[in-house]
Amino acid sequence: MFKKRVPFWSVLMVGFCAFIIAFVWLTGMQFTNNLPAVAKSEDQVKLPSLSPIVKKAEPAVVNISTVRIIKGPGPVFRYFFGPFGEEDPFKDFFERFFGDLPQEEMKQKSLGSGFIIESDGYILTNNHVVEKATDITVTLFNRKQYKATIIGRDPKTDLALLKINAHNLLTLPLGDSDKLQVGDWVIAIGNPFGLGHTVTVGIISAKERVIGAGPYDNFLQTDAAINPGNSGGPLLNLKGEVVGINTAIIAQAQGIGFAIPINMAKHIVQQLKSQGRVIRGWLGVMIQEVTPQIAKALGLKEPKGALVADVTPGSPADKAGIKRGDVILEYNGHKIQDMNELPRLVANTPVGKEVEVKVWRNGQIKSLRVKVGELKEQALRGEKSVSNHIELGLEVKEITPDLAVRLGVNKGVVITAIKRGSPAAEAGLRPGDVILEINRHPIRDLKDYYTIIKKVKPSDTLLFLVKRQEGTIFIPLEIPKD
Repeated sequence: MFKKRVPFWSVLMVGFCAFIIAFVWLTGMQFTNNLPAVAKSEDQVKLPSLSPIVKKAEPAVVNISTVRIIKGPGPVFRYFFGPFGEEDPFKDFFERFFGDLPQEEMKQKSLGSGFIIESDGYILTNNHVVEKATDITVTLFNRKQYKATIIGRDPKTDLALLKINAHNLLTLPLGDSDKLQVGDWVIAIGNPFGLGHTVTVGIISAKERVIGAGPYDNFLQTDAAINPGNSGGPLLNLKGEVVGINTAIIAQAQGIGFAIPINMAKHIVQQLKSQGRVIRGWLGVMIQEVTPQIAKALGLKEPKGALVADVTPGSPADKAGIKRGDVILEYNGHKIQDMNELPRLVANTPVGKEVEVKVWRNGQIKSLRVKVGELKEQALRGEKSVSNHIELGLEVKEITPDLAVRLGVNKGVVITAIKRGSPAAEAGLRPGDVILEINRHPIRDLKDYYTIIKKVKPSDTLLFLVKRQEGTIFIPLEIPKD
């Protein structure tokens, strides 16, 4: 019996298939052997759950709801022409044909956040959360509600201290914001849009940010989402310590929020608690940035320090011999790299303390001794802060170092608001105008401004010299008769 012979090509095909199978098997083994190493690498970078930190912190975070009384158009106008209020695009049109719109007082509600810093009811939040509030309600994590009173406010750093009648409350520990590094993880807890507690996480994107919010800007920048209603809430590190107070956002951008460093707040809170206000040191200089061009002109090797643009007569700086054109390089042992550092350092100096100030003058470093004075806080609301005055219808603000750079002036007061139909509006004054003179009297600061305004009588005519854009103009303002 004959056996059937297998074709040679079949043997080759079987051999080739066997080779392919062996190759795939060996390659698969090598890939599989590498899998544990990849998994191990992933385990090493995996973040731990933040839930334990959040659960411990949430009971000390509170919701703050406020009521403000504002003036606006009456209900008939709102019904027919829409709820635009002061921003109504048709308001000027109707006022032109029907005269001033009837105004009525309305209640405006707003929401914010805060956190408990002492077990007997002391709560830290933002000043803008409670400013002008006629009623403040604090809601705890367990839904209990309390009426709150304002112990003290500091608009210049946007901080406020509240008190509720409660005891044995859970508190949040305060950390050290100076130890934060760019790239450190942070957690934001707050009450965005009134939805209840919300937690977001991100990193510190930058430090010592200046955003033009006030003379002592020193913000932490974070990409942890901060939304309306988060204001006043805590920014925590991974130890559950407060390192910042969530304060501001940039509406046009994503992932850019700002928080007040907790180390700045610690100093403010103690003064608000003990005396209801903040006492700050005062030097008496108007400063501006040292640009590369200015540094070259003054003979400085690099653009650093704070250039003295003006010195207040009789101020501590004047008495110590600081002059216009000096560049302050060092204050009380701290080297000044950027002009914005100086106001913060001076403000935190105890009144009456004598400090060493090193300045650059005529190509040399000169050392001076300055006895720090007290900064007399002036009200920032212009007309409303002057008693027994004639209503002009404008609000003014002191020229801060930041405004001085942006406006290109080192004296005067800037108009921040104009009331519709007021003498100021009729005269043609505008928000953003810098008042340099009134009746040929120089206006260097709010004190000069108030001195003139307090003397105004019905039927007087005031001649304003204002800086507007790139030039200056005279504007007469007539005071109406009684």
